[in-house]
Amino acid sequence: MTVDLSEVPVDQLMKEVSRRLECTRKPEKRIILIGPPGCGKGTQSPRIKYDHCLCHLATGDMLRAAVAAKTPLGMEAKKAMDSGGLVSDEIVVGLIEEATKSPECSKGFILDGFPRTLVQAQKLDEMLAKRAQSIDKVLDFQVPDRMLVDRIAGRWVHPASGRSYHEKTAPPKVPGVDDITGEPLIKRKDDNVETLKARLSAFHEQTAPVIQYYAKKVIQLQAQKSADEVSKQINAALAK
Repeated sequence: MTVDLSEVPVDQLMKEVSRRLECTRKPEKRIILIGPPGCGKGTQSPRIKYDHCLCHLATGDMLRAAVAAKTPLGMEAKKAMDSGGLVSDEIVVGLIEEATKSPECSKGFILDGFPRTLVQAQKLDEMLAKRAQSIDKVLDFQVPDRMLVDRIAGRWVHPASGRSYHEKTAPPKVPGVDDITGEPLIKRKDDNVETLKARLSAFHEQTAPVIQYYAKKVIQLQAQKSADEVSKQINAALAK
């Protein structure tokens, strides 16, 4: 596909070229983000992606894209979903394996939303081991449950990028509109108190073994702090 760059300002082009050159010198990183709903992963992942030249893999988005594109794994996933069953861990790991072969993931990836269970973590590690790779860091976003209710109730999301806003603590420049694209923000259907309590219960039960499994690679973040303060914690963790 040919892209017309004639309308792009020269300074923007040079900035992007410089960034891509800098990316070639970045070390590879494979990172897992773990945290309850509303913990700030959606705010931090675009920053990590940009700063470390990584690709961002959200398994829910990957599943929907694979089904829409009618890939072999996507068709298998669709069969499971149409029959009311769960998509197998093997299919999800297969999607991750396919995605990480893309040029965008040449310096590594951020995994968001997977693994959620100990079995998934083991299957992910088995896949990476076949490629002589492994997870480098697991960022554990810790926020007291009582603080998450207010975060969730006021959250708005830009669906295409995953950028998130909060009507009180991090509002968009124009209400209801993404700062960068100008596209409408949405409120997720499950962003309500009742759903949150059920999701928190499931999160604590399922992911505690995952954190224990990766214990030597886990970096605990005080994610109740401001986005900039959390970003500083992440930069310090990934610099090690």
